[in-house]
Amino acid sequence: MIASVLVANRGEIACRVFRTCREAGIATVAVHADPDAGALHVRSADTAVRLPGTTAAETYLRGDLVVRAALTAGADAVHPGYGFLSENAGFARAVTDAGLVWIGPPAEAIEAMASKTRAKRVMADAGVPLLAPLDPAGLTASDLPVLIKAAAGGGGRGMRVVRDLAVLEEELVSARAEAAASFGDGEVFVEPYVEGARHVEVQVLADAHGTVWTLGTRDCSLQRRHQKVVEEAPAPDLPDPVRAALTSAAETAARAIGYVGAGTVEFLLPTGGRGPYFLEMNTRLQVEHPVTEAVYGVDLVALQIRVAEGERLGPMPEPYGHAVEARLAAEGSLDRPVRRLRAGGPGLRLDAGYAEGDTVPPHYDPLLAKAIAWAPTRREAIRKLAHALEHAAIHGPHTNRDLLVRALRHPEFQAGAPDTGFLERHLTALTRPRDARLAALAAALADAHAPGAWRNVPSQPQTKRYRSEPDGTEHEIRYHRTRDGLVPEDFPGVRVVSAAPGRVALETDGVTRTFEVTAYDDGRVHVDSYALTTLPRFPDPAARAAAEPGSLLAPMPGTVVRVADGIAIGEPVKAGQPLLWLEAMKMEHRVTAPVDGTLTALHATPGRQVETGETLAVVTETEENS
Repeated sequence: MIASVLVANRGEIACRVFRTCREAGIATVAVHADPDAGALHVRSADTAVRLPGTTAAETYLRGDLVVRAALTAGADAVHPGYGFLSENAGFARAVTDAGLVWIGPPAEAIEAMASKTRAKRVMADAGVPLLAPLDPAGLTASDLPVLIKAAAGGGGRGMRVVRDLAVLEEELVSARAEAAASFGDGEVFVEPYVEGARHVEVQVLADAHGTVWTLGTRDCSLQRRHQKVVEEAPAPDLPDPVRAALTSAAETAARAIGYVGAGTVEFLLPTGGRGPYFLEMNTRLQVEHPVTEAVYGVDLVALQIRVAEGERLGPMPEPYGHAVEARLAAEGSLDRPVRRLRAGGPGLRLDAGYAEGDTVPPHYDPLLAKAIAWAPTRREAIRKLAHALEHAAIHGPHTNRDLLVRALRHPEFQAGAPDTGFLERHLTALTRPRDARLAALAAALADAHAPGAWRNVPSQPQTKRYRSEPDGTEHEIRYHRTRDGLVPEDFPGVRVVSAAPGRVALETDGVTRTFEVTAYDDGRVHVDSYALTTLPRFPDPAARAAAEPGSLLAPMPGTVVRVADGIAIGEPVKAGQPLLWLEAMKMEHRVTAPVDGTLTALHATPGRQVETGETLAVVTETEENS
């Protein structure tokens, strides 16, 4: 019987495992890197062990340190969560060799699936349908498009779509570098890229006595940069024969490698009746496991623990209803603390890795929380989740909230199951800046009623300036005081119904809308789901000209991973030419020349840590283009 569990992970998944352990009466142990010393998962555990260092390679990927931490803290079992060492067969063996219980599949099963190239060979031998890898050296134009994938790991890292043979070698180099940085393994392979396909997976759970559950399907087709954004269970619009083929293939895959524990078999489902094709098997708990839990009424972490203790699985439960999950992630600069993170409502579950006052470190995955909605029908679940996200209080770092809400409410998504190209096709509409001018007016009126608010001559117009985030649009708000209250200028059809420091009601063409306003000491203001930054009343021309023309500034904190070959000060560069690559939030960001010109400064060297706004390079535009 397991009495104490160390979770070899951080953030949301560590908090989620700890929650089940507490309910089961199991003691909990956290591990943490230095930036996570005060993190929510550390505060949630009974005890915590420091892993000295900052980067994942120094800490969460050091299996020897994690095993030592478990022994030091007196834990008798290790749960790997997802990511980091969760699919590392060597780590699984090290845990069991130390006399600890491994809450995961056998090391041999992990090993069989750890490399996607090896996994494909195993599945082919078992009769599971798949797309055969291609030889990069022998590719022709007729083979395009193709997909480069990292043999190890996942999450979209080390993955590239190639539509032009001329860039194949460059993309192979880039994918290998990103894979090596993310997983410590630079092996990649190439396979056909199927346009217009769906990403559908099957949750499996197996015990050590020969029982294999296939807990239905999940659709994970809403992806951005090959990273899942929205997932749902069951996968909609699947004919019964296709659903049966998916679950049968998943069970075959699990039995072929002697699987024990929770895992997921992922498939590509093209249109036109082809497939399904095996993609990979994740030998761990998935990020999106809560939608399966909601539909089947189970706790997969509790079941993982029971299986690790040697228990038999009983009859497989029956599904009911529909669940949809959205991944709420921090975006852009992460230098802002989480001021507020609240969302709720009937049938809504929020799995968060951060709480108020926490700061999201730039060294790891930027996932803030997962919002999961369950309802009897898909339509109801989608509506419930979109409403909850739109009205959630999310103050602090920029997030992908608007993208999530718009995607959930898009007619194509609501009508059925879109393919993996959905977000890219509609990205412009899904990410267009919202008009924040009315929110800025509400912020100005709330500030006018704040205690100690500055007031100029009452008869003169009052002026306040705001910048909406993250698009940077500036708003100048003018209003004046009358005997009847505050009257805004340049807002035809708008009447102030009421105004107080935290609440403003505005009537527009006969319709009244109430805004909740929260202002912070650093000048940032949140008006409902809008984020604003208070600007000085008078623009500072010197500040606008501070940056040297042509400066390439770091868009976020990160590490310079490489500089383009042949790049040197004094060399000519072309607009759009890649100059360097910045690794931040576990993604590789390409920094390109903004114009044709000459590289006149280069402050980036591989391995250098940079902060938001720091100058990386300067490109001086050629005179004929200036």
